[in-house]
Amino acid sequence: MQRTLIKDTPQKKREEVLIKGWVRVRRDHGKLIFLDIRDRSGLIQTVVPSVSQSWYKTAQGLNTEDAVEVKGKINKRPENTINRGLPTGEIEIEVLELKLLAKAKTPPFDMGSNSLNLELPTLLDNRSLTIRHPKIAAIFSVQSTIAQAFRESLWKEGFTEVFVPAIVPSATEGGAEVFPIEYYSRKAYLAQSPQLYKQMTVPVYERVFTLAHAYRAEPSITTRHLSEYLSLDCEIGFIDSFHDLMDQAEKTTKYIFDKVKKENINELKMYGITLPVLDKPIPRIKLKEAQEILLKRGLVDHRNEPDLDPTDEKEICKWAQEETGNPFVFITHYPTKKRPFYTMPDKDDPNYTLSFDLIGINEEWVTGGQRINDYDQLISNIREWGNDPANFGMYLQAFEYGMPPEGGFAMGLERITKDILGLSNVREASLFPRDMERVDERFSKTKEK
Repeated sequence: MQRTLIKDTPQKKREEVLIKGWVRVRRDHGKLIFLDIRDRSGLIQTVVPSVSQSWYKTAQGLNTEDAVEVKGKINKRPENTINRGLPTGEIEIEVLELKLLAKAKTPPFDMGSNSLNLELPTLLDNRSLTIRHPKIAAIFSVQSTIAQAFRESLWKEGFTEVFVPAIVPSATEGGAEVFPIEYYSRKAYLAQSPQLYKQMTVPVYERVFTLAHAYRAEPSITTRHLSEYLSLDCEIGFIDSFHDLMDQAEKTTKYIFDKVKKENINELKMYGITLPVLDKPIPRIKLKEAQEILLKRGLVDHRNEPDLDPTDEKEICKWAQEETGNPFVFITHYPTKKRPFYTMPDKDDPNYTLSFDLIGINEEWVTGGQRINDYDQLISNIREWGNDPANFGMYLQAFEYGMPPEGGFAMGLERITKDILGLSNVREASLFPRDMERVDERFSKTKEK
């Protein structure tokens, strides 16, 4: 008999089916044993009657996370036992055959509960087990949709996906927050972003995007940052102004929201999330203007600061919601010295750049801007930022041979996932997070062994 996925069982009432999956919960009720079985598509209740002596005995020995194969007949549940919160909640499988495929150890915590109420270190130290829990698995179902939506939104606009290296010969954006590596007899680094490589492909495809791992050796632990994250990047050639970039970032953000609302109804319900409606244009204001607004709203005077801090970001989102009905806002014109060397200065005020951040759901979602496309200006900036042009040979070659006006933006997949689901820490939205304290398990725990 061919396997049936659990999500397809409601269409096969009164039929016999074969399902395969894992035991989530076993409940013994005298002459009946109920097994909740999950597979990649969903969850269903199965019933093993004691009259099926052989299968009943097998069921008695089953525990959470045992892998099983079940043949049975799909029946309608009694009216008073229907589970309205489950897509398969109106049916159950009467077990005709039950086979144990793989035995599981008893989990160290209750995997059958509706939520895993674990401290974050415990949750992450047991990651290969905890991601099996439906509520944790839901995070990465949403994350998959976000990545798919990012791709789709750009494919529809004529973009080409490119694939860039993670090992680079120089620090992409300068600074000390890089991971040096031994690369044979040479010095190399893990890429801080895919920025330089996506720019190099603009003269080929004009519009490109990539999903690339990025690495930041930031010596801090926050709820917003990871040492390794997945960057959703795009770059656009032949732009008329940096507003073209914000237009695309706005389209892509709205597309992501619409896709998640459509594809992840159950996951959003599981987290009690109602996503905001993005049906109004996202406002665009300069950093200086934002700082004046925040001062008038009673926040600390940050008018001499080069960026918004987390409190500022939350408050400017409130302002955007109140003033425009949109919980997102573009902040533009960050100081030239606080942006990477390739960022285009504003010709009307070269101390500020044609750059932007999209702030939404209380923090930065997108960062981007127009790039310098003039070879000599780029050389000058590389030197001014304390780097050696000799370390950027292949990158600079692209600008010697006709680089059009261009720019792009990037968004962090884990942070967007965190914000959409209202998670408290970005590590919850990373399948196997990397930070100062962990590579899979915590360093302190590893040293104790």
